[in-house]
Amino acid sequence: MDRLAYIGHATTLLRLGETSILTDPMLRDWLGPLHRQGPSPDPQLGAAADLVLISHLHRDHLDVRSLRRVPETTPIVAPAGARRWVSGGGANEILEIGLGETRGVRGIEITGVRAVHDGYRDRHRGAQIEPLGYVIRSGERTVYFAGDTDLFPEMSELGPIDVALLPIWGWGPSVGEGHLDPARAARALGLIQPRLAIPIHWGTFYPAGLRLIRPGPLTEPPREFARLAGEAAPDVEVLPVPPGRETELG
Repeated sequence: MDRLAYIGHATTLLRLGETSILTDPMLRDWLGPLHRQGPSPDPQLGAAADLVLISHLHRDHLDVRSLRRVPETTPIVAPAGARRWVSGGGANEILEIGLGETRGVRGIEITGVRAVHDGYRDRHRGAQIEPLGYVIRSGERTVYFAGDTDLFPEMSELGPIDVALLPIWGWGPSVGEGHLDPARAARALGLIQPRLAIPIHWGTFYPAGLRLIRPGPLTEPPREFARLAGEAAPDVEVLPVPPGRETELG
């Protein structure tokens, strides 16, 4: 049975058939002033991955220290031009992929798709490395991992999608441009029309101490997303999975 473990933020372990795919691994408990609010990832999580996907080079999505927990023999798929930064994680095989390109890796078909996300705070500033989402195909199942993105009309052209992993928040008390909040994520769901939607990029990292005075952004986004998705895409099942938990994909 295909399964998904939501590790937190944009990190998931997606098990499709015999292959385990780790998305945007952030396996540490802190990043600068941000601290993990949920359970810490299993120290052996990186070793469980057969394949790693990197959507873009922001530090909360490409964390070199986390990549060093993944075996060197595990292939990493990343946007075209990202090899220089990804290689710091020690991988022997880095597969760059461009927008609209498809690669077959470990029995899985990966297609790079559009993501609307500003790279102004990237470590690769000026390198013009295009952030990506990914459509993942395994047998008859198709999964959309959006990475970080804002709403864009071409979401309706992604093709038949079984499971959409959609970001719905971020790591602070508000969400700016280049990200989906619950309302925009619900509108995205209306365009994509998957069978199942699992919200990600919420409830994980938060500035130290802020939880005491503003706890809402850690728990409310998936509830608001589910409510609004019921209006925008009533035929889509929405399944919030708390950080550190796992679910069957049906």
